[in-house]
Amino acid sequence: MALQPNPSDLHSRLSAFVGAWDGEEHVAASAWAKEGRATGEVQAELVLGGFFLEQRYRQRRDGAVSFEARNLIGFDPADQLYKLYPFDTVGFVPPAPASGAWQEDGLVFTRTSPRGRQRTVFTFENEDRYRMGVSFSPVGSDTWQEVVSGVYRRAASPSSNLIQS
Repeated sequence: MALQPNPSDLHSRLSAFVGAWDGEEHVAASAWAKEGRATGEVQAELVLGGFFLEQRYRQRRDGAVSFEARNLIGFDPADQLYKLYPFDTVGFVPPAPASGAWQEDGLVFTRTSPRGRQRTVFTFENEDRYRMGVSFSPVGSDTWQEVVSGVYRRAASPSSNLIQS
C-alpha cells in the first residue's frame, strides 16, 4: 500500500478560510448585475486530504438568492502558485484557473479569459475578518472595474441559511 502524501505548509495556509462567514457586499453595475448592496454567505472547508479548499458561496439581494458560486482552491507545487477554479450561476466554464500568491495578508488571484482579465483579492484583517474584492478588465483595456467587494466576518454559530452540500 502506497503512503498518502501530506499537504505542505503552503497547502495548509488555506485553512485560514475554513468555517462559516457572513458578509456585507457592494455590487458594482455591470453587464451581469445592477449596482447595490448584498449579503454573502460562505461555507469553506478543506477537502481531498487537505490539499484543496472548497468555498460554497451564496449572495442575496432584496431577500432572494441572486448569485451562487463554488470555488476550489489549491496550491500547485509545479509553479509555486495557488490555483482558483471558479464555477458560478453565470455559467461560464473557466478556460483555465486563476493563479495567485500571498502578498502580505492577502491572497491575490488573476486569470485571463476571452472576455478579459479578472482579479480576485482576499485580504485578512484578523482570523475572524477578511475583505474580498473582484475586479475586471475587459479585453483591450488596462482599466480595472470593480465587480463586487465585501467584508466577511466569521459566523458566531452555524446558520440555518448556510449553504448545504
